Amino acid sequence: MARLNTFHLSPDDWPLDIGSMVRLTGAEARHMLTVLRTVAHQTVRLFDGLGRVGLFTVLDTDRNSALLRAETLERHPTPDTGLTLAIGWGKSKRREYLFEKLVELGGLGVAFWAAARSQGQMPEAVKESWTDKCLQAAKQCGCPLLPTLSVLPGGVAGLIDFARGFDACYVAWESEIADTPLTPNHLGRGRNLVIIGPEGGFDEAEARALLAAGLMPVTLGRNILRWETAATYCLSLGWCARQGML
Repeated sequence: MARLNTFHLSPDDWPLDIGSMVRLTGAEARHMLTVLRTVAHQTVRLFDGLGRVGLFTVLDTDRNSALLRAETLERHPTPDTGLTLAIGWGKSKRREYLFEKLVELGGLGVAFWAAARSQGQMPEAVKESWTDKCLQAAKQCGCPLLPTLSVLPGGVAGLIDFARGFDACYVAWESEIADTPLTPNHLGRGRNLVIIGPEGGFDEAEARALLAAGLMPVTLGRNILRWETAATYCLSLGWCARQGML
């Protein structure tokens, strides 16, 4: 069977039953109708980003919307094991790459925090373009769940408060103190958080504060990694853990 085109439907519009009708509007409808030139009677895949997925038949279209009927519906539960990243904010064009890999490798989320060595002003709220990049990545790879995106106020104190919501927390620190390599075994159970510094690394006082709060220092290897490389490496370890490749 040829791969079906996938589109995002708002969770508020998700149908309750097979046979129910939904209307796709906005940017997703324009992409369906104008770019992909979808017509009546074709089958497409819809997902809501919260784990609900279904196959739908296109019944009718107009210039700005499409009417579809649900043919199959399924739900993927949010995993109780997974990895979230907390990354020190910095000016970077490589954030789009991060969002792609976050989705493709099944990360639960990413939180940005304002570190002492952060460059540029961190926004007060998640940007719509970040969510859109995750949506596009999910449509491409077939992931039914969108990661949680957030920005943390309060610097390292806010980060420590955020870390209290996880079962295990690790600080990827370039220091002799961090002599335990991070492995899939660390990420195989529960909800895990890995904290990565900005370009230039952690300020010494920040790292000490994180360790004093009970977070575990780990190393990602002997080489100094760019933040997006470190993030992808951690996500890959988490992916291996969830696939049982320990």
